[in-house]
Amino acid sequence: MSVIVIEFITLDGIVSDPDGSAGTPAGGWAFRHGPQAVAGDKFRLGSVLDDGVLLLGRRTWELFSRLWPGRDDPFAARMNAVPKLVASRTLTDTSAWAGSQVIEDDLIDAVKREQRDVIITGSLSVVHALMAEDLIDEYRLLTFPTVLGTGDRLFPEGGPAAYLRCLSAEQSGAAVLTRYGFERARR
Repeated sequence: MSVIVIEFITLDGIVSDPDGSAGTPAGGWAFRHGPQAVAGDKFRLGSVLDDGVLLLGRRTWELFSRLWPGRDDPFAARMNAVPKLVASRTLTDTSAWAGSQVIEDDLIDAVKREQRDVIITGSLSVVHALMAEDLIDEYRLLTFPTVLGTGDRLFPEGGPAAYLRCLSAEQSGAAVLTRYGFERARR
């Protein structure tokens, strides 16, 4: 089992509001490069998405549950088919997106018990909680040539140190997909 974080990110490490749905002043920065910049399996998840589980925070799940069920392209079919775990203390009804269930107990314990690969997209509070417990195995970052100067950062100031190695880097339209893993054996 691996825990994989996937994020749209700016050159200065901002991950907040890449699509503009949160209404922040700089929101929509990833979509400024056109829909093809974010469409399809840009994170090269492949069979990880077919055999794994998607872990989402409540806000990301609510956004995705409005977007993905109405789409019918091949990648959307995979997103709609993957089992989805939702980290939330307030969400009770997950019927809007098939295959979704709220994590009943502690997030950290649930991830530790999971047998499948766990893919986290967006959901910064979930990512930060798993970072603090040293549970992330890989980061797949689609880095856009944008500098915002303000916003929520993937690696927050004062957060834990991370010593990574680059597994791969490839241009994907206006962005670059980089995959990072850890230098040392983990868990």
